[in-house]
This record gives sequence, structure tokens and C-alpha cells, in this order.
Amino acid sequence: MEEEKPGLVVGKIYLIPTTLGDNAPLEVLPISVKGTIERIDHYIVENEKTARRFIKRVSPNKSQPDLHLQLLNKYTNPEEIPSFLDPCIHGHDIGILSEAGCPGIADPGADIVRVAHERRIKVVPLVGPSSILMAMMSSGMNGQSFAFNGYLPIDKAERKKNLKGLERLSRDKNQSQIFMETPYRNNKLVKELLKTLQKSTRLCIACDITLPTEFISTKSVHEWGEIEIDLDKRPTIYIIHA
Repeated sequence: MEEEKPGLVVGKIYLIPTTLGDNAPLEVLPISVKGTIERIDHYIVENEKTARRFIKRVSPNKSQPDLHLQLLNKYTNPEEIPSFLDPCIHGHDIGILSEAGCPGIADPGADIVRVAHERRIKVVPLVGPSSILMAMMSSGMNGQSFAFNGYLPIDKAERKKNLKGLERLSRDKNQSQIFMETPYRNNKLVKELLKTLQKSTRLCIACDITLPTEFISTKSVHEWGEIEIDLDKRPTIYIIHA
């Protein structure tokens, strides 16, 4: 185990989970998240407006003008990322906030964490909701072997090929395959799943996880074909097992 140099105080990186929707933060987050947010003033976030709103909901009395926020999203110059950790070198802890769920999981926060490890800065993950794991927990599928595949290709032909490949991989390895879609394309994707997958393949649809409208169900593709379901603009995780 490496020891810090005498007199050197280096801040830590805290991976702070957020809610998966517009529910009260402390209904789904542990009190440790509130305590961490109340003492940290330096943050790396995807969106400043939503990050400030989340921080205010968790800690209403926290001074917003004292917050130092760095933006990390698809527009961020990769060469700037190492400088985001400079506050740690000066002894300040930094919190990483995702737009929804856990930082670093299907989230650009992973880039910061990688650099933190390279610079030997301690990384502290906090407990919170992950739609991917919660969907897997609820699916009844193989919790011993599963893979998250992110977003499927947008091109229709490529997506069909990808789905067939995931179904074959699931069957050959007895491995559940998890993926997601942009919410406004959900209904179109469901139709494609029902046309592309084998009728016996099991499909879990996990929608609005942790919200009052939460819907989680696992059925065969054949059974889903007999059901009307509207997932438009609702965050959804899909899992298949052949």
C-alpha cells in the first residue's frame, strides 16, 4: 500500500449518485450523499443547471455562489480533463455528478476517474440507484453473467444485425444482454425487437425505475407481441436472454 508524503494533503474524488427522475432525492439516496454534498464545493458535472438544482434539493441551505462547477460532456476538450482535478492537489475534495444515476456507468465521469487513478487520487464511490443494475436485479435473468451494451446502432440494418448478434451471444454463453435507447425512440425499438428476436427469447422491459410510474416486466417475445405498451419519452432499460 502506497503512503502519502508527509504534510501532503490531497483531496479525494467522490462519485455522487443522483436520482433517476424527478423524485425527492432522500427517498432513493442515503443520508451519506447529503452529508457529502454539504461539505464539497468543487464539482464536475454534465449540465450546470440541473446539477445546481439537484444540489439545492439535497442541501437547500448550501451557498450556490460558493460552488465551483466544471462541465464534462461530449463537448469537453479531452486535453482539459486532467486540469479538472487540480483542486484535489490543493487539498479540496471533488464531487462527480451524473445527469441520472451513478457516475462512471454509461456516463462521461469514467474519464475523470481514469485520470484520478493515474494521478493516484483516491476515488470514493457512494451508494445510489443504477437503472442498469436495478433492471437486472428485477429481471429474473442470469445475474451470474450479464453484459451492458449501451445504445444500439441508429441505422436500422445495423441495429437488426446487432440485436441478432446479442441474441446469439446470450444463447451461446447463457449471458443476459442489457441495452438502452433514447426515450423518444422506445416505441419504435420495441416493434423492432418483436420483429427481430426469436419468439422464445425472454425480454425484460424496465421503465421509469424508482418513479411512481415504474414498470418492470419480463415476458417472452411472443407474449410481448400480444400487449399494447407505450414507452414514449420514458427512460427504459432492455434485457434479453435467449
